[in-house]
Amino acid sequence: MSTKESIHHDGANEDAPEPIVGDRGATILGPRNVPVELENLSLLTPPWTDSGTVPNLKYPFAAARNRVLSGGWAREVTTRELPVAKDIAGVNMRLKPGGIRELHWHKEAEWAYMIAGTARITAVDSDGRNFIDDVGVGDLWYFPTGIPHSIQGLEDGCEFLLVFDSGDFSENETFLISDWFEHTPPEVLAQNFGLPESAFANLPDDPGRSRYVFAGEVPPPLPQDAVMAPNGSLGQKFSHRMLAQEPIEDAGGRVRITASSNFPASKTIAAALVEIEPGGLRELHWHPNADEWQYYLSGQGRMTVFTSGGKARTFDYQAGDVGYVPFAMGHYVQNTGEETLTFLEMFKSDRFADISLNQWMALTPPGLVQAHLNLDDATIAALSKNKPIIVR
Repeated sequence: MSTKESIHHDGANEDAPEPIVGDRGATILGPRNVPVELENLSLLTPPWTDSGTVPNLKYPFAAARNRVLSGGWAREVTTRELPVAKDIAGVNMRLKPGGIRELHWHKEAEWAYMIAGTARITAVDSDGRNFIDDVGVGDLWYFPTGIPHSIQGLEDGCEFLLVFDSGDFSENETFLISDWFEHTPPEVLAQNFGLPESAFANLPDDPGRSRYVFAGEVPPPLPQDAVMAPNGSLGQKFSHRMLAQEPIEDAGGRVRITASSNFPASKTIAAALVEIEPGGLRELHWHPNADEWQYYLSGQGRMTVFTSGGKARTFDYQAGDVGYVPFAMGHYVQNTGEETLTFLEMFKSDRFADISLNQWMALTPPGLVQAHLNLDDATIAALSKNKPIIVR
């Protein structure tokens, strides 16, 4: 019986979870939100190993305010939604066929992952060189801070994740070309462009509502849309085919890592695309160089985060959720569903770095490890000197 079918007219729910483990806990008698509880069972009934106070490390895009306009929509998760996420903010955006994220720029660098569909991206640098490319599912782009750019949905539209290297970033506070025109006197525009004021008589009204993400015509094929720049095109590509990378295969899944070493434009964001098969585990590890911002693409997972002072907290994640792990905190991610768990790990760094608990122990003198944990010789011998990453 589904959750929806089991809810009676009086509000009772036969399938409602209860915070009871053995002789601990009791039923809930007061008001409750069963669908939310079912998605967060590790909060309702935490593992016995959880301890102490750890900040919230989960926020679903489904709970974020959506900005709906003629060309699509956009919703964001920043420090206002997830206060612990100081280093990175994220935006989930959808463009209809021809829909345009208008010409703009911002103080923060922009990294993106294409979730569905196809889009055309454009940019121009300070030397007057331009960049135009079409991107599809699994492709990335990166626009350095201050570089003006645009995004437009192609014939099937698109949806993508934007990641910014500041937790305080907001899509509602970017520098928009239509805003600048609206707030510049007509005579100044005329002088700047060497045109009569009448050339600017039909600028859009209320660009905050009529632009930003607005409807447009699907652009022609890329060769027909290209603009020849006198100074040439950018030598460094702002796009990257992440899914074309050869994955690192492990017993329980696979991972693709993209950083400045294989995507030179991406100076401030490194990322890993992780796929964990049912029953698999992203091994116990931590990151020595940055916080981790996660976006869950498919499947169901559970993550426990271990902090200093003997504190730990467990969270459940579904597709569309954002997860976060503060700098240097130990954690693991389990696939708790019946399909592949796929998620992105992102870091405010030019490189990807993690330390494996298994490998650390294996590369430390055995007697020293045994003195700490009372492990027998067979257990010590089974430790892996090579980083497992994902285990069955």
